[in-house]
Amino acid sequence: MASQPPAPVTLDGRHISLEPLTPAHAPDLHLAGGNDDEVWRWLPALTPRSEDEMRRLVEQRLAQQAAGEAAVFAVVPRGTFRPVGWIAYLDISATDERVDIGWDWVARPYRNTAVAVEAHLLLLYNAFETLRFGRVQWQIDHQDFAAQAVMARIGGLREGPLRRHTRRLDGTWRDTVVYSLLAPEWPAVKERVRAGLLP
Repeated sequence: MASQPPAPVTLDGRHISLEPLTPAHAPDLHLAGGNDDEVWRWLPALTPRSEDEMRRLVEQRLAQQAAGEAAVFAVVPRGTFRPVGWIAYLDISATDERVDIGWDWVARPYRNTAVAVEAHLLLLYNAFETLRFGRVQWQIDHQDFAAQAVMARIGGLREGPLRRHTRRLDGTWRDTVVYSLLAPEWPAVKERVRAGLLP
């Protein structure tokens, strides 16, 4: 069965909900992560210094989505109704049954927590169970050790670096470390979730 392109839907987990990103999320997103250089350190965007700058970033992500190049979700912890970051499907190829997860960030208090891990797990579940993708991959800056730790926790396979792959905003070059999970590997990850070992 061919893969389906992702659509804006709400995905509910134990710790968070992923909601389709909208401009209405911008004020809370700015409160959560605006002016925090550490949150934006590994993303290809300057740290938003105002609510207007955050709104422009949201509009850029939504323009990608409208062009069929992404599907972007606000990360909303249970019981708060306030987004603390976003995560996206990118580089979508339904023909090749392949999709990236990326452009993700959460506010500093939620980093290295179940919130960050579950955001990836919800997109994995949707990609494999609903959309029928055969491969999900992540492309991570080789110096972003926190993101690589999330991949290790989930069970993503480190495939290796793409050397001198992308220029950072500061002009330096990054190696990109590629991780992946294939559809036949997903049931083992899902079983770890059911057993309470994840997130």
